[in-house]
Amino acid sequence: MVAEHRWNAVAGIRSIELGDLRISYVPDGAVGLKPRGWFPETSEDDWREHAHYLDDAGELVASIGGLLVEHGSRAMLIDAGFGPVSHPADPGNPIIGALRGGELLENLTALGRAPEEVEAVAITHLHTDHIGWAHRGVFPAARFLLAEPEWKLRDQHAPDVTDEMLAGVEAQLETVHDGQEVFPGVRVRYSAGHTPGHASYAITSGDQRLIVFGDALHSAVQISNPTWPVQVDVDQEQAIRTRQDLVRELHEPGTIGFGGHFADVQFGRAITDSGTTRWHPLT
Repeated sequence: MVAEHRWNAVAGIRSIELGDLRISYVPDGAVGLKPRGWFPETSEDDWREHAHYLDDAGELVASIGGLLVEHGSRAMLIDAGFGPVSHPADPGNPIIGALRGGELLENLTALGRAPEEVEAVAITHLHTDHIGWAHRGVFPAARFLLAEPEWKLRDQHAPDVTDEMLAGVEAQLETVHDGQEVFPGVRVRYSAGHTPGHASYAITSGDQRLIVFGDALHSAVQISNPTWPVQVDVDQEQAIRTRQDLVRELHEPGTIGFGGHFADVQFGRAITDSGTTRWHPLT
């Protein structure tokens, strides 16, 4: 049984074993998502039904961080948090609340890894809460892996992604392609919709597979409601198709998922009973 508070709590360090890989969530911070701003076609009734996803401020808790993948002495990250920056809540912002980062390097150390040991940082997409530490020069030995379409269409990045940030990423950039293996057992999966070149990652070891969603899915509530449009998706119809495909794939044997923004229920499975599909977190 999953503790009720985990659905609306900020995630801490959590590790799983996937075959011969060790996979750990590395916290950096969190942001509050205003549910009816983030999902503009939802109603008050929807959120009364899904109230356990909301914190005391009535917001969805979106954890922010990176995913450490270790194979023996080797290590890579998927996404790089928000960085040592915080923004207070703006009452006039209808989509997000307070946003904070800054904990990723400390938590990486707690997991026994120094930044210079990270050989690659696979970036799902060019948003500030995924490239926050990457553009700051703290991973000197890492290749920054980004789907080729996402880099090609970087002029469509979020307005808070500056040219200086992009230059910091470009200095260590290597573009990658759909299906490419970038680390033992880790393959790129194009999953456009949230951004034009958004990528997820599939990690396979032995007979087990983990799908890393990136921002193809922002909240565990979407496992039951993948057709809810998301205000910040650049192509909402494509994003819905991507979510539906991911939810279907999560039903395959030996497959689990990782939602980086899924509060403290980030690792889990999609299960269906009585005709309803829902997220079942790993305990």
